[in-house]
Amino acid sequence: MQFKGTVYRCGRDIDTDVIIPARYLTTSDPAELAKHCMEDLDTQFASKISQGDMIVAEENFGCGSSREHAPIAIKAAGIDVVIAKSFARIFYRNSINIGLAIMECPEAVDAISNGDVVFVDATTGVITDETTGQSFQAQPFPPFLQEIIQAGGLVKRWQAKLA
Repeated sequence: MQFKGTVYRCGRDIDTDVIIPARYLTTSDPAELAKHCMEDLDTQFASKISQGDMIVAEENFGCGSSREHAPIAIKAAGIDVVIAKSFARIFYRNSINIGLAIMECPEAVDAISNGDVVFVDATTGVITDETTGQSFQAQPFPPFLQEIIQAGGLVKRWQAKLA
């Protein structure tokens, strides 16, 4: 699994209410959630993101409520990968369950700047900042997580297996 995109940087402790504010939880439509993704942090976020872009964040990304709307909004906005120093545990699992690739790599987070173009090989765990030429080693995804992400989420993986 390989990804390439432009980086959008975030700080630390980005909670699920920042990712998708509670006032928009009246819907579970991914396209509608995407319109409001990160808007309390950056009102122009949704319009800045192109399909395949990445978020790079500090510690504790996805803390707060366990709502699965948060990774759905991120993925529907066009983000393929989130790289952070650490993730809230429930956000980590919700992300995998909906097919959003997330990687922990503090060294990459410290070095990658907003706007850099980054290439991620999730099979090997190598993260390369193509803007600077620096590479970093994250934990690669095991095959069963790769299957879930490639299928677009846990439910879609099982639907394909049962078909």
